[in-house]
Amino acid sequence: MARGSKKKYTGKQKRQAEHIEEGYKERGVSEDEAERRAWATVNKSSGGGKKSGSGRGKKTNKGPSKKGGKKSGKKGGRKKGAGRKKGGRKKKS
Repeated sequence: MARGSKKKYTGKQKRQAEHIEEGYKERGVSEDEAERRAWATVNKSSGGGKKSGSGRGKKTNKGPSKKGGKKSGKKGGRKKGAGRKKGGRKKKS
């Protein structure tokens, strides 16, 4: 199998990569870079192409997807606790 071949990926993995790629394109990333990042994300979450055989499944790691969603979802939001006054209750005099 040639390097870079997507033959061993499941239909679900291919759909995920396609969806992720579209998201990168919407954000202005070039087509080649978007495809590369999308497959990198799929590989990181599922561990690459799936091999056939009973009992060879592994849980998917959803961390990379969560991180991407958090990063893209926030545009210059304020940090937690920003704008709060320092100090506790006022003292009675």
